[in-house]
Amino acid sequence: MVRDSRSPRRSHHSENPDSRSRGSRRDYGESSRRETRYSERDNDRRRDDRRRDEPQSNRGRDNRDYERGSSSRRERDRGDRAERGRDGPSRRSASPQRRSGSQSAKSRSKSPEDKAKPNFKPSGLLAAATKTVEHKDGTKTVLKYHEPPEARKPLVGWRLYVFKGQEQTEVLHIHRQSAYLIGRDRLVADIAIEHPSCSKQHAAIQFRQVREKNEFGDVKTAVKPYLIDLESTNSTFVNGEAIPASRYVELKLSDVIKFGESQREYVLLSEDAA
Repeated sequence: MVRDSRSPRRSHHSENPDSRSRGSRRDYGESSRRETRYSERDNDRRRDDRRRDEPQSNRGRDNRDYERGSSSRRERDRGDRAERGRDGPSRRSASPQRRSGSQSAKSRSKSPEDKAKPNFKPSGLLAAATKTVEHKDGTKTVLKYHEPPEARKPLVGWRLYVFKGQEQTEVLHIHRQSAYLIGRDRLVADIAIEHPSCSKQHAAIQFRQVREKNEFGDVKTAVKPYLIDLESTNSTFVNGEAIPASRYVELKLSDVIKFGESQREYVLLSEDAA
């Protein structure tokens, strides 16, 4: 069969319908991606505008959304937070701090209500009243010494022999009561001393009941004489040595007692020894 020369031949440059459809799809995809980018940019701008208008409490939700986005949005968020920090402290930092327990306790202790509460601590007035001696002229003297619970009246006739130099001046019987106060104040002193170096209430002789063991290990009670210095100015001396203040010192037979700078000597003896 002879081919007609007038029949049109297909050219290599003729358009292919498949290629035409692929080109149209490519153009559509690029245009759709371009529109998507434009829409995302518009959404970002609208979100920024809405974020500026919203209160600060709703911005945390937008921050989480921005963290899921691009790095450029995170940079903008950092810039916004830095600007808010320069504007002033946040609402949380401006809130008053809670007081600690010690500060609140101090404030409660200083409150005027505590002053109205009863105070049951000892004031010392009752003890002072029991040690106070009222005189006939209306004056009162507070005693510096008070007898202990173990105070007992002696069964032995104790005596004090008073010497001034080599001369014996008097004999004092000190077995009639359990304690004898010694000092210059004649209104309260049981044994008065005249020397100006002695205190008004200088010392005291106290008979105390004590428990002691004998050589066989048996425990028995006995009433013995003790001497105590009442914090005097010039001390109390036994056999030439000063005794400590406010402490009981046991006295023995033939002990020599001196008070202050007085030259009088008080020798302790009993009626059996005499």
